[in-house]
Amino acid sequence: MKWAGGKARLVPQLVARMPKGRFATYAEPFVGGGALFFALAARGRFDRALLSDKNPDLVALYRAIQTCPAELIASTHRFAAGRDRMSVEAQREQYYAVRAMIPEALSDIERAARLLYLNKTCFNGLWRVNSKGEFNVPFGDNYRATIVDESRIYEAHKALLKADVACGDYTEITRELREGDFAYFDPPYAPVSKTAKFTSYAVDGFGPAEQERLKLELEALRDRGVRALLSNADTPAMRELYASKNLYVATVSAARSINSDGGKRGEVSELVVTNYPRSRSRPRAQKAVSDADGQRQLSLEELECATT
Repeated sequence: MKWAGGKARLVPQLVARMPKGRFATYAEPFVGGGALFFALAARGRFDRALLSDKNPDLVALYRAIQTCPAELIASTHRFAAGRDRMSVEAQREQYYAVRAMIPEALSDIERAARLLYLNKTCFNGLWRVNSKGEFNVPFGDNYRATIVDESRIYEAHKALLKADVACGDYTEITRELREGDFAYFDPPYAPVSKTAKFTSYAVDGFGPAEQERLKLELEALRDRGVRALLSNADTPAMRELYASKNLYVATVSAARSINSDGGKRGEVSELVVTNYPRSRSRPRAQKAVSDADGQRQLSLEELECATT
């Protein structure tokens, strides 16, 4: 999937800042495209994973991939039936007919397939909902898009067999974490300007009060011996928020491919916050992510199978 704020291109830098070794439990609230989860699953870095998101359609998709990938593939093909032989106008009509469907009126499999279809055919692969929770992204220009990549769905299925997937607030899974576990938080980012206010992955937004609450959660996890890493926008407000003696802040350069203005896509600075001190050894510059356990390296091409 293409997901706004996806971390596939940032995975090597995130892994370099993670504690070494294997975790009994890995948690990824705000799972989104799940880039870090899929990368760590491929390397066997955890025994089980706890994933959550407040977007019910996204959770339905992950659960469908986890439990019935063949049915999901078949249902998605039905939504896209005949698309490769349609004119652009016919594709547009098909898109808006699927978009107009009420998710709650569909079966769980159909709801998941609808998201997958819309993600591949909407403008710029963006997922956005209005105040009523209705998906409202217009039709895109990717007329030859591959709607279903079956091999990747089955690879994701293997990874998700070790995961519990929940729909709800992040504290519903962080309360299960114990000393030695690890969590990665990728919340809706703080706006970097007055016009950049995109937080509409789900009906409720994620404003300053929610950002403050999440910072307190990182500190609480530290007190419990749970190591946690968080990424967010590099803004003065976020720098001030995470200026704590119990937290450690660094900046990384990340590529962004989603913007309404194509000229503004490219490298941006992001904050990476941990509730543990970073190792003094600096990560080596490389195109693949190495790990102290000696397992084989994963190339960026492999990592990008999760999301872009």
